[in-house]
Amino acid sequence: MQRPAIAEESSPTRVALLDAAERLLARIGYRKVTMEDLAQEAGVSRRTVYGYFRNKEEVILGTIDRIVERVSARLAVVARSEGSAAERLRDMLVERVRIRVENVRDYAHALDEIFAALRPAYLERRKAYFEAEAELLAGVLRQGQRAGEFARRDARETALLLLTATNAFLPHGLSPAQLQDTAGTLNQLGALAELLVGGLRPGLDRPRLPSKETKGRQT
Repeated sequence: MQRPAIAEESSPTRVALLDAAERLLARIGYRKVTMEDLAQEAGVSRRTVYGYFRNKEEVILGTIDRIVERVSARLAVVARSEGSAAERLRDMLVERVRIRVENVRDYAHALDEIFAALRPAYLERRKAYFEAEAELLAGVLRQGQRAGEFARRDARETALLLLTATNAFLPHGLSPAQLQDTAGTLNQLGALAELLVGGLRPGLDRPRLPSKETKGRQT
């Protein structure tokens, strides 16, 4: 049975295996990692490794799932924090990128290998990742609409557009140099987030969101 997009297990052994996988990615990259390497790095038997993961691909997907869990937890905290809806929304757009970048920075050189090998499985999971993030953003958007900060429009569709606009800053779209220059990358993202959130204010002329019929015709 396929694992859920966001893993539920958080046992100490599983955590140790994921930590070990990230250290190996930093040292030798994706292609060279084996299940035997993982067992040795984590200080467990190969049998123990296979008790948690069927293969190397599943291990690395587990590291991605774990990062996404951290993103979702942080976005939930920001969504409940003090401040205007606009401030919280901007911070959420930045935080969803910051956490991902900081978590993969040590193995930035291995990302091309990872996404080349895992692209189909990753894309299947990514939809669930972004749906969960969009729901959190939509909640803040609705609060801002009720408070008069944002124009009335479909909150979920708006949230998905905000994610799409900031996805260019996710690790798979950045160069190793950009991943290492976290401050510079986040400064650029912050400026973009300001523009995006500013465009949600009431009283501005905005294009219509694409209808379901229109989206169905897009390629």
